[in-house]
Amino acid sequence: MSDEVDGVVDAWQRERPDLDVDSMHIWSRIDRLAAILDGHRKRAFSSHSIESWEFDVLAALRRAGAPHRLSPGQLLRETHVTSGTMTNRVDRLVKRGAVTRESDPNDGRGVLVALTPEGLALVDAALTSLLDVEQELLGGWQEGERAQFADALRRLLLGSDA
Repeated sequence: MSDEVDGVVDAWQRERPDLDVDSMHIWSRIDRLAAILDGHRKRAFSSHSIESWEFDVLAALRRAGAPHRLSPGQLLRETHVTSGTMTNRVDRLVKRGAVTRESDPNDGRGVLVALTPEGLALVDAALTSLLDVEQELLGGWQEGERAQFADALRRLLLGSDA
């Protein structure tokens, strides 16, 4: 059994036998899978009229637990975007009615971003759709295989510059 990555790697081995291209077996597949997953995520979210970036922010707030509030700095750490990007995203989500900005009760100068009831319902519905798609994509995998693969990916992620 082979896929398009095998053909790419074979061609590089033929054309550049002086290089070790074995890592392409892993990273090229991860890259292709990321693009495939991104397409599935977009389709899952489109039924809720939500973009992936909106889901990321709303999901970070949802995971924080009640009362579903985080500081902008906490949101930056959760979503791995820049401060300017986060400001723009929060502004857009405020206009949409999915979040509010509130004064931080522990810091008079601070602000907290909080989910509204509409934002909570939106992220919960989008999460359900996303999980349905992800389960379908892994439909042929047994529980033990999934756990082994997750462990291998965890090791890879921890060993990278992520």
